[in-house]
Amino acid sequence: MRTRDTNKEEIVKLNAIRLLVEKGIEGFSMNRLAKESKISVATLYIYYSDKEELIKKIGIEIGKRFFDEMAKDFSPTMSFKEGLYKQWENRSRHTQENPLDVSCWEVLTHSSYAEEILEESLQNFKIIMGQFFKNAVERKELIPTISKEVFWSIAYGPLYSLLRFERDGKNFGGGPFKLNKEITNEAFELVLKALTP
Repeated sequence: MRTRDTNKEEIVKLNAIRLLVEKGIEGFSMNRLAKESKISVATLYIYYSDKEELIKKIGIEIGKRFFDEMAKDFSPTMSFKEGLYKQWENRSRHTQENPLDVSCWEVLTHSSYAEEILEESLQNFKIIMGQFFKNAVERKELIPTISKEVFWSIAYGPLYSLLRFERDGKNFGGGPFKLNKEITNEAFELVLKALTP
């Protein structure tokens, strides 16, 4: 039996992520991945049993990296304002430093693989954020009746919209756009007003 080559495996992962972003799940195939990675299809099956396993493993790996980054220097005991701002910093940094991973995550979390990928990669972070949410409500720093879906939409929606403008390099009207601290803080303050009692 042939052994795994970790360098080849990393090349396969990078090409898989790129192809998933470029072609989508429907246009992604093991044959195309093998060709892009300059390996045989047989070699590809040393690393993954099939396309589904490959997509799930890559999605879980990207998700775990993402949620590890979100937890960096963050504690559920932080004040709501401090903790939410740390989340904004972490999400902004990760999105700007890892655009291909973020684009692939978008593809995978809007696919039939989403539930399994999210369940596997979100476990620890879900506990941390649940405690943060609970602490903020108990300290009367967060509106107590807000649903988690509405919270997420208000807390992070504006940031992700700004990050899309940053990625595209232009604003809604087509003019140039560069995300900076002033714009980030302006949006953050409006988010705080919407979420605090």
